[in-house]
Amino acid sequence: MAKLIYSMITSLDGYAEAAEGGLGTGAEDPEVHTFVNDLFRPVGTYLYGRRMYETMVYWETALDEPDQTPDIAQYARDWQAAEKVVYSTTLDAVSSAKTRIERSFDPDAVRRLKDEADADLTVDGPNLAAGLVDEYHLFITTSVVGGGKRFFPDGVRLDLELVEERAFAASGLIHARYRTR
Repeated sequence: MAKLIYSMITSLDGYAEAAEGGLGTGAEDPEVHTFVNDLFRPVGTYLYGRRMYETMVYWETALDEPDQTPDIAQYARDWQAAEKVVYSTTLDAVSSAKTRIERSFDPDAVRRLKDEADADLTVDGPNLAAGLVDEYHLFITTSVVGGGKRFFPDGVRLDLELVEERAFAASGLIHARYRTR
């Protein structure tokens, strides 16, 4: 059985999306990007809402841009190799390979997907898969942004176990991996 992983960059005060954009520094650090590549290379399926898919579809053509750094090129190749499921009632078509649209998020279908998958799945977005996530990966920047969309939505209560942590000295970013108890 595969794990469902929820992972996002988050501000120090817990926002996955700042009200005014930008979550601070850290993600652009090549050491961080290489770590993320290695961590998520085994992922077989990405689950997205429409807005996150529209952000991430950049990786479908990222290799067409000249002078990509090795860490960026590797992420693009890994992303292109994975399956993508986009949950949207408004998106008419997708512009990436290995991608399908589902009109509604069905928790039972996601449970079946986890049971049948040979590789882990990720979900990007704080509201999409509450109650189904096995691991949480927070990439915490050094910035406090004061508002926006929280990493954990209001009203969520979880008791988690810290599995791994790593600090990146050059950027100050911290990775923390938790699993559900």
